[in-house]
Amino acid sequence: MDLLRFTTAGSVDDGKSTLIGRLLHDTRSIPDDQLLALREATAQRGEERLNLALLTDGLRDEREQGITIDVAYRYFATARRKFIIADTPGHVQYTRNMVTGASTANLALVLVDARRGVLEQTRRHALIASLLRIPHLVLCVNKMDLVGWSQARFEEIVEEFSAFASRLEIPDIKFLPVCALEGDNVVEASARLPWHRGGSLLYALETAYIGSDYNHVDARFPVQTVIRPGAGPHRDYRGLAGRVAAGVFKAGDPVVVLPAGHETRIRSITALGRPVAEAFAPMSVEMTLEDQVDAGRGDMLAKTHNRPVASHAVEARICWFSPVALVPGGRYRIRHTTREALAVVKEVLYKVDVATLHRREGDLAIGLNDIGRVVLRASVPLLLDPYKTNRSTGSFILMDEFTNATVAAGMVI
Repeated sequence: MDLLRFTTAGSVDDGKSTLIGRLLHDTRSIPDDQLLALREATAQRGEERLNLALLTDGLRDEREQGITIDVAYRYFATARRKFIIADTPGHVQYTRNMVTGASTANLALVLVDARRGVLEQTRRHALIASLLRIPHLVLCVNKMDLVGWSQARFEEIVEEFSAFASRLEIPDIKFLPVCALEGDNVVEASARLPWHRGGSLLYALETAYIGSDYNHVDARFPVQTVIRPGAGPHRDYRGLAGRVAAGVFKAGDPVVVLPAGHETRIRSITALGRPVAEAFAPMSVEMTLEDQVDAGRGDMLAKTHNRPVASHAVEARICWFSPVALVPGGRYRIRHTTREALAVVKEVLYKVDVATLHRREGDLAIGLNDIGRVVLRASVPLLLDPYKTNRSTGSFILMDEFTNATVAAGMVI
């Protein structure tokens, strides 16, 4: 079975955690001990109905305030597919956590409260999903019971979101009416929504086509570490370990070690201690080369005829995470694949208005949760691909030079 990673998004109190809890409960994916603990926690709060939101909202502050703060990961499987869920917060203060959970997702599950409709945070999360090149989005219009299961209200929200999403780069968007609290149209189609013919949420998750989501053309292997026994009969052994970022590698393939440019061939590839015929994203493997070339952490293997761009200059979109605003001309640490360097903000080109998606070239102050386009210059050459073709080698994070706090996530243009 293949694996689908999806993330939840949307505004505060749209019912994200309840929906995930309902999905796990109705697919019988909650272990008995966790279900017992959930019932006890619900009883302690004096609630009669099983509070499924508590399944993912595990922090004390989350349960006291009734909001999601941190990213909660859950795993389940059906007969068709395995899933990893990233339940992310809706509060604007924790947008950075939403970006973290969405950064590896194949699909974004965006919730809208049927009473309140599309809000600014709904637009912000949809924009972030587009910037992160998440190819599939499912808009769940939740709490349909509170609008009398109205088809007219559902279609009104679909029309409003479609007008906004037409300017985003998300190729596959589906719309579903649901009621997470009661379980309508979550796992099974609901008799109270006879006008909806699009199937349940689980059906949408099981049938989303993800075969073309990975880049299998541009072979990229960032080296994470060098494996050297150092003694014994294999003391001359030198293995390069890491995760394949894109493409396919096979023993005998001609490769180039970047940024030095040394050309050689792959001698062998092993995974979990066993030889494999080929390695492809996102496998973690160990490779040996036919020649003793100098390669270590921060270097990258690529095919000799298909190389990333090695450049000090980086033009990118960034999502700013820090309450301390970006400083034009300021120095930050940049981490790109396995390479780390210093970077200077050379120029802020514009900021994006989340509500209208227009460029704001007259307001270049980038603060918490702002999205903008900048030009950086790194102290060493970075091995770059555009984010639209490779989410691994086209992404980076910026860190505060002194505290190492992550201040921004970037997507290379």
